Amino acid sequence: MQSMNFARRLFGRGRISQISCALIAGTMLFTINGRAQETETTQHPSQPQSTAEHGGPVTSLKELLQEAEQNSPQIQAARRGWQAAKQVPSQVSTLPDPQFNLQQVNVGSPSPFAGYTNSDFAYIGLGVSQDFPYPGKLRLKGEIAKRDADVSQQGYESVRRSVLAQVKAAYFQLAYLSKTLGILESDGQLLQQVEKAADARYRSAMGNQQDLLQAQLERTKLLREIAMHHLEVAKLQAQLKELLNRSQSSVDIEPADLSETALPYTYEELFAATKAENPQIAGAEKMVERQKLQVDLAHKDFYPDFNAQFMWQRTDPTQFRAYYMLSFGAQVPIYRSRKQRPELAQAEAELSRSHSELEGQSQQIASEVRVQYDTAQKTAELLRIYKEGLLPQARAGFQAGIAAYQNNRQDFQALLTSFLDVLHLDEEYWQSTAERETALARLEELTGLSLHEEGAKQ
Repeated sequence: MQSMNFARRLFGRGRISQISCALIAGTMLFTINGRAQETETTQHPSQPQSTAEHGGPVTSLKELLQEAEQNSPQIQAARRGWQAAKQVPSQVSTLPDPQFNLQQVNVGSPSPFAGYTNSDFAYIGLGVSQDFPYPGKLRLKGEIAKRDADVSQQGYESVRRSVLAQVKAAYFQLAYLSKTLGILESDGQLLQQVEKAADARYRSAMGNQQDLLQAQLERTKLLREIAMHHLEVAKLQAQLKELLNRSQSSVDIEPADLSETALPYTYEELFAATKAENPQIAGAEKMVERQKLQVDLAHKDFYPDFNAQFMWQRTDPTQFRAYYMLSFGAQVPIYRSRKQRPELAQAEAELSRSHSELEGQSQQIASEVRVQYDTAQKTAELLRIYKEGLLPQARAGFQAGIAAYQNNRQDFQALLTSFLDVLHLDEEYWQSTAERETALARLEELTGLSLHEEGAKQ
């Protein structure tokens, strides 16, 4: 019913049929939960209105981030992968399991354990053998597995930050769309002023019908933009619910008001935090360490592995004493040109590749930090220009244009242009705000800093 009332307000009374109003009302969902707000005054972007008045309860970004950390399947999978990798070092750094042997030799009879009566050479033996890799090999394997676990840990942290950054970006875009839906409603009232002025001039024979039809066309375009906004809202709601592991049929998320967050760090401070805390760089560094250890292990493979065996043998106890045998063996790498040398060359090539990947990762992250920092800085300047110049100037120009048009001192096209300036500048202001907050979210992902919490305290 509220959307029907707004359709009538926007299109005027007596100019549109009840059927048309009903069709238009279907698109008049000016909030995420479909509850239109009766706005009687024009809202300035520098004075944001509480989103809670639009419908359901507001969900803070902090609550969504906590929910994502607990419920996101991507984060849980990465965490469990890391936990699994931590179990490997002790396995690979432990000696191979010993092998126990039982021997029984008969002479003159195939029956097992025929005894010593058939021959003096019959005996029973018990033995144990143990393999011993060359000293240092097990330690290196354990260290390599630890580096693998460290890489997995950094991968988990990278996934965690990526998911949280996606939640933030979707949340800020949702807040922007929620804000612009309110702007479209309030600016629709300005358009109603334009239509009334065109109608008054047309009735007084000072204007023409084309001006009135043009105003009605702009109203329809406004409805089209509202419908497109709702389509984008639906996509963002689905994306957020996926990230939070919520059912798609669950209640939609109502974002808080979109506001500008301060950036209390310089580029140099952000870049230093990135080098120290970025999980992708840290993971690449751990991979370099791993490959160095792999080269050391390849060198160790040029040396032999050993085996020790102890055997106890018992013949006829009434005639002979027991036998005790201790033997040592070695597995000698004699095919070095076909096994060990290619293995070493492979390990050295992998080490060079990991160095290159670390350098490339560092350059890519540094570039991304620079881009996002510049985006945050430039959008802050743009927001200042909007608030202090463009927005008040556009509104003042529109109000002056209305008065001039009503007094036949300005044509309709100039008035319509001034209205569109107000509409587009309002949308651009909040879009720039969302872009700035998204850039800060990306910087948080890259640096590990809590910019929104710290910026909110400024």
